[in-house]
Amino acid sequence: MQNASEREKIGKQASYVAISGNIVLTLFNIIVGIFSGSTALVAEGFHTLSDVLTSVIAFIGFKIGMKPADEEHHYGHGRAEPIVGLIIVVFLLIVAYEIIYGAYAKIILGEIVAPPGLIAALMAAIGIGINYTMSTYLTRSGERINSPALVADGKHQRVDIFSCITVLIGVVISQFGIPIIDTIVSVFIAIIILNTAFHLALDNFNTLMGKIPSKELIEDIKSAALLSECVKGVHDVKVNNMGPYASAELHIELNKDLKLEKSHKIAHEVEQNIINNVESIKMVSVHTCPIEVICKQNLEKK
Repeated sequence: MQNASEREKIGKQASYVAISGNIVLTLFNIIVGIFSGSTALVAEGFHTLSDVLTSVIAFIGFKIGMKPADEEHHYGHGRAEPIVGLIIVVFLLIVAYEIIYGAYAKIILGEIVAPPGLIAALMAAIGIGINYTMSTYLTRSGERINSPALVADGKHQRVDIFSCITVLIGVVISQFGIPIIDTIVSVFIAIIILNTAFHLALDNFNTLMGKIPSKELIEDIKSAALLSECVKGVHDVKVNNMGPYASAELHIELNKDLKLEKSHKIAHEVEQNIINNVESIKMVSVHTCPIEVICKQNLEKK
């Protein structure tokens, strides 16, 4: 199980890779685009420049989310990460708009499209490989440490793969006197981007609204609580999803003849069992119930 320092190390490394990788891509895309006469590659360069900004935003969100609980934020700052995920969604929408507007200008307004040099195709092919590597690395790192901000940045980076594919197709086909093809393909790319933005927004909105990560998490919490021999049953398990981590509240059933001091000790034991065995749970609140008495919450449900 990862501790806070390990999580921070993985998150920082992923963010540094994303920022430095996008800076390199930005410079090469713009330089090669200018010398090859590819306006699409130059545009991709400035698009990649926006990726540097989103990677920085994702890193800031990750750092804020790592801050511990304080007097004003009793459950920590974890929700900063899904908020950053939504900010990245806005950038995806802007990219989709730019692509669609560019296609409109070329198809409807009849802008002249000149065939660029083949070196632009080589740069686009290199961009596909680099963006795929960075996207995979960011997404896997984000999933490994349960970071919505890094996962969002990884999915944003994946969009650049399609952008580079569009540039590559446009450059190659334009050599055969059909430069409009890359514009048509770009519309489909914009649709893919909008689909990515929709699902990313949905995931982050659900996190902010406290949707449980999975039903299996509830079962894991129950299993961890039952590790204590004195616990006869578990019910009313509730999870407050914060994004990178979650808190849990549950009721445990104990022998009605146990003394208050013993019940209190068992409750703390259950809290530690859950925190130590369920990786995403960082805070636990345990209520004790006599085994022969039905809790008020259960009475209300019947």
